[in-house]
Amino acid sequence: MEINFPFSTSRQNPSLMLPTPPTFTKMASMAFPVVQSSRNSTPIFSSNKEQTQNWNALKFVRGKKLLKDLSTWGIGGPCNYFVQVFHQTHLLSAIRYCREFSIPYVVIGKGSNCLFDDLGFDGCVILNQIDFLERMEPGVYRAGSGFRFNHLGSLSCNEGFTGLEFAAGIPGTVGGATYMNAGANGQETANVIESIDIVTTEGNFRTLNRIDLTFGYRSSSFQDMDNLAAIVAATFRLERSGSAKKRQQELLKRRRATQPVNERSAGSVFRNPVNLGVSAAELIDKAGLKGCGIGGAMVSNIHANFLVNNGASTSQDMLNLIAFVKDKVHGKFGVELEEEVLYFHPYWNYANWER
Repeated sequence: MEINFPFSTSRQNPSLMLPTPPTFTKMASMAFPVVQSSRNSTPIFSSNKEQTQNWNALKFVRGKKLLKDLSTWGIGGPCNYFVQVFHQTHLLSAIRYCREFSIPYVVIGKGSNCLFDDLGFDGCVILNQIDFLERMEPGVYRAGSGFRFNHLGSLSCNEGFTGLEFAAGIPGTVGGATYMNAGANGQETANVIESIDIVTTEGNFRTLNRIDLTFGYRSSSFQDMDNLAAIVAATFRLERSGSAKKRQQELLKRRRATQPVNERSAGSVFRNPVNLGVSAAELIDKAGLKGCGIGGAMVSNIHANFLVNNGASTSQDMLNLIAFVKDKVHGKFGVELEEEVLYFHPYWNYANWER
């Protein structure tokens, strides 16, 4: 079936701009301005017949993939194009396809840190399934960016190496954990990174050593890298330890007792304030917000920094709840909470899409 390229810029709809949107951090591929949608908005695509486009051994699905199926929050409408990549050459081909036809794109993994809009996404979502694992030498692991981070954490501890005990409780990918510098319980991804392989928007592969990169609390050089298309793989160097497995089991036990592991969430929504000696969860709890809800979105009764989808949450419900929590915490404590989750809005300025 014929598919027309490129998209018209007339798809950008100023009527979608609503007041007081939360400010979100940029996503792994590029930065986008925030666009809000109304709860009753019609999805971008609603065709009843699946359309596909084959290109360089890749299958692009048109307008049928629901983003709620790619997110641990279970929220999101259809994307215009969807493709899965299983190798770095597939990833490069998908990016070249999008560049050739001026299609905006994002690369995602497990969707554990993402909020997709109910309107969907007027571009291409590339699902990263690059999930290989190589043991370079004892304690040195090179993993594809689509490899499950919690599996790497469990595997390395079972083999007697320390540094990724915390990873067993993070349901994301190696690429996502590296990009966000995921961490918990005094450990961070950056502490054990040796090198990172990336692909640029120009279609070049590069290897960056740890000395070339800067990491901070839930931040990395990749978040400000103008020409980053995607992380392809990461190499970790761990130290041998006889107690790593035991410590990991203790952390997992604590996690099951203190986090809503059986509910639909995106993990921690807000970053912990810097140099205040108090966590975001404590501030939200002390503001009396546990159990508060808007529509189908609710502040968890178990952990206040987890906002959960009770089964019927829209993206607007979650955006409104995030804004509500920020407003209440700021009003009570004078602290401006900053989001850790990434919001994928449906439209943006095509003229600046590579940035």
